[in-house]
Amino acid sequence: QNYLDNFWPDLKAAHELFDSIVQARRERESESQENHGKEYPEHLAVEILEAGIKSGRYLQGTLNVNKHRAQLEAFVRLQGLGSKDTG
Repeated sequence: QNYLDNFWPDLKAAHELFDSIVQARRERESESQENHGKEYPEHLAVEILEAGIKSGRYLQGTLNVNKHRAQLEAFVRLQGLGSKDTG
């Protein structure tokens, strides 16, 4: 801000861009605080997921994604099943 004010006081586009960046940063910080530092909001609470796993409604596993064809190839390895049982 000081640099723009001191060296480019008449350059409105740069000042507007700077203000836009500051506003976006503030919004991102406030969203991060609302989500307790998590980048993405949770779909279900941890308690609900744990209860669902215990009851058998949900399955727990590991998502494996092909790093060369990430948009096309992935599979889930379910915990507690052998290496042959994947879905």
